[in-house]
Amino acid sequence: MGLGGSCRGRWHLLVALLLQLGCIFWRGRAQMEDGKSVYFWETGPWGRCMGSDCGPGGSQSRAVWCAHVDGWTTLHTNCDQAQRPSNQRNCFRVCDWHRDLYDWRLGAWNECVSVSGRTSGAPRPFTCSGGEEGIQTREVGCILKSDGSPAEDAICEYFEPQPRLEQACLIPCPQDCVVSEYSPWTSCSKTCGTGLRNRVRSVLVPPLFGGAICPNLTEFQSCKPGSCAGPEGMYSLRVGPWSPCILPQTRTARQAKRRKGKGQGGVKDPETRELIQKKRTRNRLNRQESSFWDIQVGYQTRDVTCIHRNSSSVGRSLCIQREAALTIQSCVLPKDCQVSDWSDWGLCSKACADPASPRGDRTRSRQVLQFPVGDGAECPPLDEREPCEPEGDAVTPCAAYTWRTTEWAECRVDLLLSQQDRRRGNLTGLCGGGLQTREVYCVQANAELLKYIKDMREKDKASRPVENWLCEGPIPERSQLCQVACPIECQVSPWGAWGPCTFENCDDQAGKKGFKLRRRQITNEPTGGPANCPHLVEGLPCDEPGCYDWSLVGLDRCIPAEQRPCGPGTQLARVRCANSHGETVDKSLCSSTPPLEPVACEVPCSRDCVLSDWTTWSTCSQTCSSKTMEGKQMRTRSILAYNAGEGGALCPNSSALQEVRNCNEHACTVYHWQTGPWGPCTEDPSTASSLNASVAAAPTSTGPGSCSKGMQTRKVICVRVNVGQVPPKKCPDGPRPSTVRPCQLPCKKDCIMTPFSEWTSCPVSCDAAGNAVKRKQSRKRLIIQMPSNGGQDCAELLEEERDCQLPETCPGFRWKTHKWRKCQLVPWFLRQDRPGAQEACGPGLQTRAVSCRQLDGTQVDVSECLKSARAMPAITQRCQLPCQDDCQLTNWSKFSSCSADCVGVRTRKRALIGRSKKKDKCKNTQMYPLSETQYCPCDKYNAQPVGNWSDCILPEAGRAESTLGLKVQEDIKECGQGYRYQAMVCYDQDSRLVETSRCNSHGYIEEACIIPCPSDCKLSEWSNWSRCSKSCGSGVKVRSKWLREKPYNGGRPCPKLDHVNQVYEVVPCQSDCNQYVWVAEPWSIWKVSNVDLKENCGEGVQTRKVRCMLNTIDGPSEGVEDYLCDPEEMPLGARESRLPCPEDCVLNDWGPWSRCSLPCTRSKSRARATYTLRSPSVGRLCPNNTEEEPCSLNLNCFDYFFNITDWSTCQLSPSAVCGKGIKTRMLDCVRSDGKSVDMKFCEEMSLEKKWQMNISCVVECPVNCQLSEWSAWSECSQTCGLEGKMWRQRSAVQASQGDGRPCPSQMEQWKPCPVRPCYRWQYSSWSECRVESVVCGHGTRYRNLTCFVSDGGEQGEGSQVDEELCGGLELSVDGDKRIRLKEACTLPCPGECYLMEWSDWSSCISICVKEAGVDFVSVRVRSRAVLAQEPENLQLCPDQAWESQPCTGGECYEYKWLSSARPNSSRPLIWCQRSDGLNVTGGCPPVTPMVENSACDPPCVPPTSFCSEAGVCTCEEGFTEVLSPSGLLDQCAPIPVLEIPTASDKKGDVKTSRAINPTLPATTQPGRTGRTWYLQPYGPDGSLKVWVYGVAAGAFVLLIFVVSMIYLACKKPKRPQRQRQQNNRLKPLTLAYDGDTDM
Repeated sequence: MGLGGSCRGRWHLLVALLLQLGCIFWRGRAQMEDGKSVYFWETGPWGRCMGSDCGPGGSQSRAVWCAHVDGWTTLHTNCDQAQRPSNQRNCFRVCDWHRDLYDWRLGAWNECVSVSGRTSGAPRPFTCSGGEEGIQTREVGCILKSDGSPAEDAICEYFEPQPRLEQACLIPCPQDCVVSEYSPWTSCSKTCGTGLRNRVRSVLVPPLFGGAICPNLTEFQSCKPGSCAGPEGMYSLRVGPWSPCILPQTRTARQAKRRKGKGQGGVKDPETRELIQKKRTRNRLNRQESSFWDIQVGYQTRDVTCIHRNSSSVGRSLCIQREAALTIQSCVLPKDCQVSDWSDWGLCSKACADPASPRGDRTRSRQVLQFPVGDGAECPPLDEREPCEPEGDAVTPCAAYTWRTTEWAECRVDLLLSQQDRRRGNLTGLCGGGLQTREVYCVQANAELLKYIKDMREKDKASRPVENWLCEGPIPERSQLCQVACPIECQVSPWGAWGPCTFENCDDQAGKKGFKLRRRQITNEPTGGPANCPHLVEGLPCDEPGCYDWSLVGLDRCIPAEQRPCGPGTQLARVRCANSHGETVDKSLCSSTPPLEPVACEVPCSRDCVLSDWTTWSTCSQTCSSKTMEGKQMRTRSILAYNAGEGGALCPNSSALQEVRNCNEHACTVYHWQTGPWGPCTEDPSTASSLNASVAAAPTSTGPGSCSKGMQTRKVICVRVNVGQVPPKKCPDGPRPSTVRPCQLPCKKDCIMTPFSEWTSCPVSCDAAGNAVKRKQSRKRLIIQMPSNGGQDCAELLEEERDCQLPETCPGFRWKTHKWRKCQLVPWFLRQDRPGAQEACGPGLQTRAVSCRQLDGTQVDVSECLKSARAMPAITQRCQLPCQDDCQLTNWSKFSSCSADCVGVRTRKRALIGRSKKKDKCKNTQMYPLSETQYCPCDKYNAQPVGNWSDCILPEAGRAESTLGLKVQEDIKECGQGYRYQAMVCYDQDSRLVETSRCNSHGYIEEACIIPCPSDCKLSEWSNWSRCSKSCGSGVKVRSKWLREKPYNGGRPCPKLDHVNQVYEVVPCQSDCNQYVWVAEPWSIWKVSNVDLKENCGEGVQTRKVRCMLNTIDGPSEGVEDYLCDPEEMPLGARESRLPCPEDCVLNDWGPWSRCSLPCTRSKSRARATYTLRSPSVGRLCPNNTEEEPCSLNLNCFDYFFNITDWSTCQLSPSAVCGKGIKTRMLDCVRSDGKSVDMKFCEEMSLEKKWQMNISCVVECPVNCQLSEWSAWSECSQTCGLEGKMWRQRSAVQASQGDGRPCPSQMEQWKPCPVRPCYRWQYSSWSECRVESVVCGHGTRYRNLTCFVSDGGEQGEGSQVDEELCGGLELSVDGDKRIRLKEACTLPCPGECYLMEWSDWSSCISICVKEAGVDFVSVRVRSRAVLAQEPENLQLCPDQAWESQPCTGGECYEYKWLSSARPNSSRPLIWCQRSDGLNVTGGCPPVTPMVENSACDPPCVPPTSFCSEAGVCTCEEGFTEVLSPSGLLDQCAPIPVLEIPTASDKKGDVKTSRAINPTLPATTQPGRTGRTWYLQPYGPDGSLKVWVYGVAAGAFVLLIFVVSMIYLACKKPKRPQRQRQQNNRLKPLTLAYDGDTDM
């Protein structure tokens, strides 16, 4: 009950709530419908400015409409007309010519402003990561160009869009100072009492862009080793710095007094005076008399004070007096370098005028007037250079260089042959595509012009070659494809039939013999004209010649005599007059020949035997007759009807049905003219009139450049076939060939050569003794055109060589040092008061002279050595004049000799001199050793290979490539046996690198190797051509090759093969449709069935033999297989018919059917006819002598058309490899049923032949890759060391084409350089600061310059060797020529706080943003830390210092926090580490402080994270946790915020909700970044939008559904009532009935 009550209570509450929402819905809807606040005016963009004039007089319009707040357009009357915007306004009409008047003015970009800084509201704390995104703006406006006044932006926008006003930028994050880890603690500054320990660190990255300053670099810690046994030393002596060098003030006066005191008395003895003069001259040479060195020796002093531990000065007496410190010393008065004024500018190195060529330069110099002395300023640069152009009117144009070429060499086909081509053995007759080469060289293009300007002489024929590197631009082709014309063989037709017996000349018939002639035609014109064809005419002598004769055309019908109906009669012959060639001529020409007589015939009567007409005579069985053979012809006829038993003419016997006659009765004596080859073209000594008419009629060439005319002769003889030469009178004169013809003499071509090039340069090199090394120089010339046709030959000398002229003195300069002068002390009057000073001894200074000499010893100006020689030797040095108490020793002697290497020792000695021999301290051999011993040098060397093997290199050809000509090398050896090399290295017994000659090695190990030769693809020879696929018309014939061997090692590739590795060639072929014909013999005698012996007539059968025969021009000649003939055209071999009975009508055989006219239709018909041979008796009729049948397409009526085949493949001459060929196609005559027929059917229809049957084509030549020669070996990649390599290259002069051999992949080769030791000068470490005789103060530290040897590798500094080995090197260390072997230093006094020396420069570091790929700056830094010794003096310490400098190639590092468990502690150890593994302080992002009394392990490193009270890392408000796979906090991501804008936001609409760029700040929550979705339920008037009501209604329905479900779930089921059980049983039936009203 309680549950049900609570559910009902909830239901009432939900209903009340929904009713309230419904009231709100209808109230809001009513508010929207009140007034017109829901409508507003909308405007479109302004249109284009229109108007008739350019300028401000234009107008533009725009669309204005009324819209509902929901976005749909409504009537204008719904909007407030008073607030309607204007739809027109005035404007500036822009025209195209305004483009030149107006333009955009772009302002400079302003400072990059942070995006967050541009938004309103308090910014959220920002964590910079790499760089902060910003925006920079600029001003952009349209201006009038003439005065810069502003104009409307629309004017400029007419021509181009407005440039952007803002762009993104990146603001670098503040870079805090980053320092290294602390060094270990120093030892305690005191051995007893209370002292300090220090540890220091250095600056790695300076503070940049407002980052935090550097922390303290020093950390102090007090220490107390123990109590002091006695009082601590509180005082110490400190020496100060040396004062500047000064001259003694009284020096000049003292010298004057000394000279005055000598008086006027001099040495008057001449010999003594001469000796004094020589000594002065000798001393002058050793003194610095030159004005370059004005060396003045002065003195300098320093103070020595007593210092308390607290750095205060006290009395000198408090300090323990040790050995007296030097307080005064000699010095060189410093003088700065002085130079003269600049000289005038020299001449410009470019002495010609050409703006396109690079500018020249000119120099000027100045001289040294005073060299720097002491610590004086160094000399400035003595030379200055600037670019220049020549000036003046007489400047000649610059020499220009261009490529020139020689003439192309002869075209060679053999270069294209494959390896397997059989024609390689016999190159004669090769033709088609080939390759030709030429040389390319460089010349001075305007040499002739410059030469003419210079000396006004004629220019030479050819320019002299110059070095190839002077020419720029692409190099002309050095090889090209060419064509050798293939000879075309003469092809002739078969012989024609013998003509009639005719005169040789019908115009001159008197006494001339006759000839029968037969001819043949040229079907393929040969190369060189018809003269290269065989004879075309053959003649037979004959009797009774005639020029014209009657030719039988046919016979008329037989007409019986005396007008009887049957019986004997005659047939008239139809004739035409024909000449000897068979051509019809006027009948009058045959008037001399009697016409043909009528032919006797017979018309059979009704009871007579009827015979058919004679067949035509068969072809003659022989072409000529002899004693053993004679020609025969035959003709036949057959019986068509037998005679009646009585009264009729009888049928002849079978022999009378055949006639034979002789033919070709002439003898087999055939004659023809035979010609020999044309002889060479020679000069014609006679005049042109002496030539025959044919020669005189030949045109002569008068064109420009034509050479002289000549003539050619040949032998012409008369030949009898199968016999040989016979007298000329046997042959007909008419077709006799000519024996002479004009020709063009080939032009003479003289050899053309270039002039000799300039002599090659002679670089002067000197040996160690200073003598010039002998060299040679050469010059060359090239052949431009080879001589031919008797032209002038080339000179044999193409290259000359001569010795270079050696200079008298080898160029080079060296410094020469003179003797050191006497050691000069500080004047006694200045040092006599110093403690321990002695007048004639002590430290001093000595000087010496230095001069510049040539290598031969000649003295030259000092400036030459400054430019060319090494560093100038020192001109001053410290010296010591020994005092009486000092020990004096002789110089060291030379080392004694060694008896053998590596065995024993060698010694050198010195001795005490003077009083030193008696002094005890001088006898102390430890301080003053009198002998030195060292092991004898050990010259044991060990050679071993180093590095990789080189490429396999073929032996050199023995000649270097000329720099004066580039040409294609045809037969460069590219394979075979070569050698590969490995460098040898030589070490001494101390494993130091030495020259390889010490190991008796030339520097290499060589080993034979093989470069495999390329093998081309190998195919078989072509198979024979197959038979043409068709016997009539166009077909194809095929031949093939098959693969024998695949290519390898870069050989020529195979052509495209099929699946069985074969390549085919298919060409069209034409078969003559009349080549094979059916020949039928005469019909046999009738075989009559049901023979009526009385009548011999009735149904019968005739047979005949049908054979397939080869057809020739003389007719069918021999039988062949039947399948070669067309089976459709095979004549019948048997026929059944009725043999006419006596008195029946006998008709001749049917004639041919007439041709159906086109187009073929059933309405048309064709007919055939016959005629009556025997008329019937009275009462009997003849059948119809004509027969018709309808035309039916493809049955008896055919259409014909031409069919053109596809083009064949490109066909070459058998002697050609590639190049020009011919593509052919065939023309067929095709019947309408698709059958190919004889061409005559199409020709009879006069069809147009519009197709070209042959076209030229080109077969791509298989050009092998042509390579240049190997270049000369390059310089070694390293001047010394183990890894030096030399390279040489070659290039592809001609790339491979077609199936040519491809270029090899190896276009460069390397081999190792001979190993040379790497010598270098290297500083030793600085010594400790030395302060003589005292504890602290200003002192000096020293270092040595040592010669080191190494193998050139990066690892290892090398080994120290004798300085002589570095003698050839410039005196510099790491490129620095200023050698500093000592420098001032400060030794701190006990208790002082002081700055350490500068640390080493840090590595170059780049401040960058890796994600954006932006580098802001690259720097390196060094620092000086503070060291303290006394706790009381910490306040007196100087400030620490650092300095930075820009650098290149900096590394971009990242920083991150790391942590580890701290032993015995719950708090972890946290530190910052750089990405290169270096632990640092600074650079890592700031860490949020952990909450007290809690510890997170690992620490909370991500930004915006903190350690919660539960000891778990969590994120600040507004961020969500992103965990790593291990469950640890990885990062804090911002939470997207759903913002509901206010009603004032007119642009808000659910249809335009968008994701704001996360990089832009949000508007309602300043400082919060992330994605924001805008859902705007209010319209611009502040009322709710329709979609809000829809959403509310949907929610209402959803709530009702939920409440219903809750109600049903909460409802208690009712108990069933027994009395209503029957009704309940009936209810389902009722429901079922209600559900179906049709029941």
